[in-house]
Amino acid sequence: MPGSGSGSGTTVYWPELDELKQVLDVTSDDWDGDLDDTRLTRLLAAAITRTKLDVGGWDDLVDDPDASLAQAALRLAELIALKPENAAAASGDPTYKRLIYGHRRRFGIA
Repeated sequence: MPGSGSGSGTTVYWPELDELKQVLDVTSDDWDGDLDDTRLTRLLAAAITRTKLDVGGWDDLVDDPDASLAQAALRLAELIALKPENAAAASGDPTYKRLIYGHRRRFGIA
């Protein structure tokens, strides 16, 4: 999925499985799940989807990630992989919040 970067002409993509495996220091293919969308593949897809939801109003046909959003999705995937029991609170991580800062289009009202 091509991205527009941040106006610099640089193409940015959502993180891919190899990038997540590097962050997690995973060298085997045992947990990839490439063919059946399980394990790390599913986890990464969920983190990207959550990042899009946190931005709000995301439209895959016209919206592309910039470097900060791509890194935010990778950070979220890392947090979920390392502590699945804290997945619900992962989007409150200070690093994730800094990366997504300024990208939100919609805010929840309590």
